[in-house]
Amino acid sequence: MANALESYVDHTVSVITNDGRQIVGTLKGFDQTINLILDESHERVYSNTAGVEQVVLGLYIIRGDNIAVVGEVDEDTDTALDLTNIKAEPLNPVQH
Repeated sequence: MANALESYVDHTVSVITNDGRQIVGTLKGFDQTINLILDESHERVYSNTAGVEQVVLGLYIIRGDNIAVVGEVDEDTDTALDLTNIKAEPLNPVQH
């Protein structure tokens, strides 16, 4: 997986953690255990009753054993989204 992450460095990525959180930010680095360093990051908190809340995190490190999915974000599509009108169930934690 580490080889695949090299192409994401300095690009915006979305990370889904094992506890169901979505964190979006610029991937600045990673190591062999897939610990990630994100800059200018924020957490997107989903709700059934309100739009998506974005909690600013800034420079953020995510432990590799807490990562479920990493994907590159299309910045044009992401910018066009109206997150205030998106309502969704929060993700459940990963069960092993």
